Amino acid sequence: MTPVLLQQLTGIAVVLLWLAVVVGIALAIRQRFPEQREWSRKVVHIGTGPVVLLAWALGIARGVALPAAIAVTLATALNHRFRLLPAVEDVGRHSYGTIAYGASIAILLALFWPAQPLAVAAGVLVMAIGDGLAGLIGPQLRSPRWRVLGQGKSLAGTVAMASGALVVLVLLKAMAHGQGLAAPALPNLIWVALVATALEQLSGFGVDNLSVPLSAGLLWQHWAH
Repeated sequence: MTPVLLQQLTGIAVVLLWLAVVVGIALAIRQRFPEQREWSRKVVHIGTGPVVLLAWALGIARGVALPAAIAVTLATALNHRFRLLPAVEDVGRHSYGTIAYGASIAILLALFWPAQPLAVAAGVLVMAIGDGLAGLIGPQLRSPRWRVLGQGKSLAGTVAMASGALVVLVLLKAMAHGQGLAAPALPNLIWVALVATALEQLSGFGVDNLSVPLSAGLLWQHWAH
């Protein structure tokens, strides 16, 4: 077995282990809090985000990462249709969010991996952390609420989305500085967070799971210098 092959197999094993732990936690939460069905889905939503950083750190090649993302997207489509793992699906509203999320990751990988890994990380983590926090915090705190195209939104959830997105982007900028890689200036990062937050408002059928990651990743790469 060559060192390169061993590295790729090790990377795949670590990523699969991470995903198994995330799904296991989601299933446990679904069992412990059956009345809070959105919690388990948000655990999966947030927990899958760091996979991009793991793949980067472990040196997973494009020829492995992209087919894996496509396979996961197809798996989420099957799960959406047959509800094999209800813990990772929406309940109470019709959404293709999990499918769109997987598709957005696959598109970002196709566009930027492995030459610009931080563009991929920006897109995925802004969605994973920002939108995940919005979905967890928004329903729990009393704040002004409104509806956009039939989808309920709140001030608390919107602030959580913007704050989570900006923190993620600032941390990625610090990571880029440590690695000697290009990153957008802070004012541009604020704009990325604001654009992502605005697009998250348009979340009918889970379309924000596609628009938010792609916009964040593309804007990061556009403004990186």
